Amino acid sequence: MRKFIVAVLFLLVAVSALPALCAEQWTPEQKEVWAMEEKLWSLTKPADLEEFLSLYHPDYSGWNYMSPLPGGKDRVRKWMGYMMSSGEVVICDIRPVEIFVRGNFAFAHYYYRMIVKDKKGEEKMESGRWTDIFMKEGGKWLCIGDHGGQTSK
Repeated sequence: MRKFIVAVLFLLVAVSALPALCAEQWTPEQKEVWAMEEKLWSLTKPADLEEFLSLYHPDYSGWNYMSPLPGGKDRVRKWMGYMMSSGEVVICDIRPVEIFVRGNFAFAHYYYRMIVKDKKGEEKMESGRWTDIFMKEGGKWLCIGDHGGQTSK
């Protein structure tokens, strides 16, 4: 039994180190896409809706697990505007799984975890998985699509 526990602990440590090991082998383009991903998430903390939206392509289409249908940039404005005005992201953590880049097209699969505080001061943890799709225009990566959402409570 002891060998089994040691093996499981070793496996957990190895799996948790995987994103860091992959990041060391990323191409400059993959690093550029991940930097964009980090910028998107960083803008949820100070809650700057317009700057956040400036990173989305006008033709954006995304589909959250909780939404019955995909939506455009207007849906992002509505939901992120509500979220930013009704509470705050206290802390967030994103972990890459895969970043794929071909020419001016890229996608990033990742896990996220965040603590959100509502206006009453109550905090809750949210976590899930997400895929963001980017298109490079004028030398700048813009989010043109996404899919994902909360996977545990």
